[in-house]
Amino acid sequence: MRGLTRRLIAVAAATVAVVAAAPVAAQAHGQHQTSYVKVGYFTQWGIYARNYQLSKVQSSGQAARLTHLNYAFGTVTAAGVCASADPWADWQTPFPADLSVDGVADVAGQPISGNLNQLAELKTKNPRLRVLISLGGWTGSAFFSDAALTDASRKKLVTSCVDLWLKGNLPGLTAGVAAGIFDGVDLDWEWPGSDGNAGNVVRAEDNHNFTLLAAEFRSQLDRLGHATGKHYDLTAFLPAAPAKIDAGFEATKIFTYLDFGTVQGYDFHGSWELRTNQQSSIYVPKGAPDNPDFSINNAVNAWLTRGAPRGRLVIGVPYYGQGWTGTTGSGLFAPATGPAKGTFAHGTEDYKVLRTLLTQGYTLHRDWRDGNSWISNGTTFWTYDDPAQILQKTSYIRQQGLGGAMVWSLDGDDASGSLTRAVSAGLWSPWRY
Repeated sequence: MRGLTRRLIAVAAATVAVVAAAPVAAQAHGQHQTSYVKVGYFTQWGIYARNYQLSKVQSSGQAARLTHLNYAFGTVTAAGVCASADPWADWQTPFPADLSVDGVADVAGQPISGNLNQLAELKTKNPRLRVLISLGGWTGSAFFSDAALTDASRKKLVTSCVDLWLKGNLPGLTAGVAAGIFDGVDLDWEWPGSDGNAGNVVRAEDNHNFTLLAAEFRSQLDRLGHATGKHYDLTAFLPAAPAKIDAGFEATKIFTYLDFGTVQGYDFHGSWELRTNQQSSIYVPKGAPDNPDFSINNAVNAWLTRGAPRGRLVIGVPYYGQGWTGTTGSGLFAPATGPAKGTFAHGTEDYKVLRTLLTQGYTLHRDWRDGNSWISNGTTFWTYDDPAQILQKTSYIRQQGLGGAMVWSLDGDDASGSLTRAVSAGLWSPWRY
């Protein structure tokens, strides 16, 4: 991959406009998977300030180019059960015709509204798209450790999750009203055995308990599948840091239960540091001041050397950038005074915004050798992935025999779904190489 030339990338980038990959259904657990998975996270709260509805996932062409959509997030409560973090967004809010996937306005008295009804409409239009409920996330992982602690607590949690999200028994609505919307569960426990968000419960035994929790999910999902005649996916979001892998995951065991795991391929560096850097490079850039340092290749190798199956590692790709201001010079590893101003948070910005800066005095820089890119105007610096950079990453995924790509999150893409088109084009194949 280090020998990939600028011309090859340019040719590959041109294919984005002409190659449309059809989504391919995931194979049953344990069977040979004949396609790359292409997973996109849709954020529950994106319908508010971001004004990003599932209708845009359809109209942009993203839905047709994904194999999986992860709905983020469901919560694990202090009582150790699954619950909605926002019932209004999930099944209560009505969507007008212009914001609805099927172009028909929700009406009073219909069985279910909200994002879940829109997910059902999205699946009708894209019958091979698999939709998973993602549990936890950075701010929703506080009580995972408690829920995973004992056999009884694990059974309690998983039973509640299956009942709420898979069987579709939503509180206050007709029993089973949301059945069939979700095709599985994505575990986003951040992080077992090590620090995540402030206030998270963390135990040394989280490492083994995560395996037992995955086993319980697999058992109950298979039991449900026996009754419904379908396979339910079980996936997990996995860290890039070797220390977090060792603290929280038995890498040789968890893939007995997981269909695949998505490895964090971003936030390697960010505006919490006062030095510009890459956030999602394939390899560690030449001259990097940190040793050891983060990169996609280092993360992949960390999982492989611990026994993870290569073909079920899926690489995370960011649809946003990390930014610094008060920089000196326009390159990596330059001093900065703080985070660059962002629309929703300082230090981060969506791709759809960053792409417009190239007409506002910013210059694009690429490191083809190591697989990262950035823009700078001399005082402000942003590092992010554009379609060409994503094609370089999908080439790496193919070359390494990995399972596919995951993106966080779909609302960062532009209106025509340029990044998702690049993921799909780069991983298009009717068979696995």
